[in-house]
Amino acid sequence: MSVFISYIFLGLSLSAPIGPINAAQLDKGIKNGFFHAWLVGMGAMVADAIFMLLIYFGVASFLSTPFMKTLLFLFGFFVLVYTGIESIIGSSELASSRGHRDESKAKSFRAGFFMALSNPLNILFWLGIYGAVLANTSGTYESFQMLIYSLGIFLGIFIWDVVMAGVASGFKHYMNVKVLQLISIIAGISLIGFGIYFAIQAYKILFG
Repeated sequence: MSVFISYIFLGLSLSAPIGPINAAQLDKGIKNGFFHAWLVGMGAMVADAIFMLLIYFGVASFLSTPFMKTLLFLFGFFVLVYTGIESIIGSSELASSRGHRDESKAKSFRAGFFMALSNPLNILFWLGIYGAVLANTSGTYESFQMLIYSLGIFLGIFIWDVVMAGVASGFKHYMNVKVLQLISIIAGISLIGFGIYFAIQAYKILFG
């Protein structure tokens, strides 16, 4: 049980660093409430599950080739910049109805999914972390146990997802409109910043 708990904490630690997913959750939670923020994280979790399966079956190295990394960086650039601009523009709507917007939950899920799926750093991150976990456990544990410990990582990610969604929706209810607009704008700028970083990395691969 103690090993399983350690993998839950690993999942929490993987999710906690501020990145585009957390920024998007903050923005969606402020504008649309808990479930939209939560679905951003769930979309990212599905993408993470895809990466983990690819690593488990040994095919993720294809995604870390320079060609695929360039494509993913460019795709990530467009996804993040679009979402960031949408966040900044949408901040002006917070003054009406405390930020309630008629936005589909599927859109929030897709935002998280494509952000995580198009991030080559995410792929390399999982190759390093989950690859190390597999290397460490494959000689000691059976496949079923490895699956259980992998689920522990996901449980940690899920817990962080719920916490972030609660924090973001709490901001919506307990802060004034001006502060919410500022947070939404900062979240949008950070998303654009991450997108520009992706574009720079793609440029370095192509012309560096």
